[in-house]
Amino acid sequence: MTNWQIVLAAALIIGLALALIVVAMSRHKKGGVGELNLLGAVALVQTSLAPEGSVMVRGELWRARSRAGLNIERGREVRVVGASQHLLEVEPVT
Repeated sequence: MTNWQIVLAAALIIGLALALIVVAMSRHKKGGVGELNLLGAVALVQTSLAPEGSVMVRGELWRARSRAGLNIERGREVRVVGASQHLLEVEPVT
């Protein structure tokens, strides 16, 4: 192999590695905008809300707080009724 072929091969390998890293990192980010699009969505409680915990909404895990300060057990369905920064306010689905 000549020097330019080695340089070209190294550049291709580095480029592919960087592309894979960017793709892997982008898959784990929450949407930066659109929290209000979650209003009214039904979520599943992942860690008990006492009154804070976590819920799964549309395949993403979010911090959440029970609007009325109620304790809500894991596995219950709740509805998103508000949001403040990255904390959702939820209430039990009746």
